[in-house]
Amino acid sequence: MGHTERQRERRGTGHIGPDERLLPAVVHAAFFLLLGSSFVRFLTRDQGGARTGWVLALYAVFCLLYVLGQFLAPAPRPGSAPSPRHLAWLGSVFAVWTVLLALAPSATWCAMPLLFAGLYALPARFAVPLAAVLTALVVASEIRVADGALNPNMIVAPPALAAVATAVLVRSQRQAARQRVLIDDLVRTRRDLAATERRAGVLAERQRLATEIHDTVAQGLSSQQMLLQAAERLWRTDPEAAHAHVLKAAEITSRGLAEARRFVHDLAPADLVERTLPAALRALAERESGPGLTVEFRLDGDPGPLPERTAAALLRIAQGALANVREHAAATRAALTLTCLDDQISLDIADNGRGFDAGSPPVSAPGRARGHGLPAMRIRARQSGGTLSVESAPGEGTVVSVAVPVAPVDPGVRDSREELVP
Repeated sequence: MGHTERQRERRGTGHIGPDERLLPAVVHAAFFLLLGSSFVRFLTRDQGGARTGWVLALYAVFCLLYVLGQFLAPAPRPGSAPSPRHLAWLGSVFAVWTVLLALAPSATWCAMPLLFAGLYALPARFAVPLAAVLTALVVASEIRVADGALNPNMIVAPPALAAVATAVLVRSQRQAARQRVLIDDLVRTRRDLAATERRAGVLAERQRLATEIHDTVAQGLSSQQMLLQAAERLWRTDPEAAHAHVLKAAEITSRGLAEARRFVHDLAPADLVERTLPAALRALAERESGPGLTVEFRLDGDPGPLPERTAAALLRIAQGALANVREHAAATRAALTLTCLDDQISLDIADNGRGFDAGSPPVSAPGRARGHGLPAMRIRARQSGGTLSVESAPGEGTVVSVAVPVAPVDPGVRDSREELVP
């Protein structure tokens, strides 16, 4: 998982954003404002008794305890359970406030910030009873200091305000919890999607590498095996022919080594490094020609500059088709025909070999499918945006045709090695 994705996941599962920092800041500001107001009211109206010193000390302890709690026992993150230290701090603050309320009724309205602090930190099943207890203490304190006739607002207003505050905060908590669940699901889905895309990319890369290996290393090894087997059969009866087969196998080995090195470097055909596609196809036809098989190359039109990926795909398809001709068709003649039109380029590989039933997989041994060649060619054609067709019948030879669109060459297009190499 990348650095950016980890940051996003932290934001979804516990990161405190600006909106979530606003409520604690407002609660703290309200607490100190009400604490200062009640302290001033006590000094101006309620002091003078024997308990004045105790009340002043409790105000100081109450304020200090509240401040220290923000550093030593901070509130839990949204969706997290409060720590034992935070619960101990919350209980201590409420206990000091209860004693202060009994000695100085001026501290009554400090209950509101404490109410919000409790509701913000505690689960609803604990926060609601706590809100009820705080409200009852406030009502009792108001009744105790009331002068003259009882004002109904003293009894109705605190519960009403507490009920509204409790309902709003509990609803906000539940919405925030649902939002965190949705964000967690989104992050998990994004992570699963990224993993799926990586797996798909790996599978596609494996398929592409299998095709490259089949069209280079495997075909070269197959040709070498056939030549060396022929040399072994002729070693005593026709040493010159056997020696020619060995030299041909050595030439294929050298070319295969160059292909393998090029393949490891950037997966582009070695024949296209210093040649155009027509020149590479002509060189391929010359190499594949030999005793028993003549391969011709024909060019119809001017292909002009081609995207390297398109040229590589057509060359690989030609290599695969000629490998099939050499190994399976028992043909004496084959032809490569490159036809260039305005919007597409086509390549035909025809032979006069034994052919096969194009409607069923060709076989090289009873009950055994021939291999990877035709599927690999179709994959290459499809990856280049083209199509591949095979026309064949027993005894009538085979024609493999591929047509791919030709897009204008953009000088700003990246080198194909950036497209092919993961």
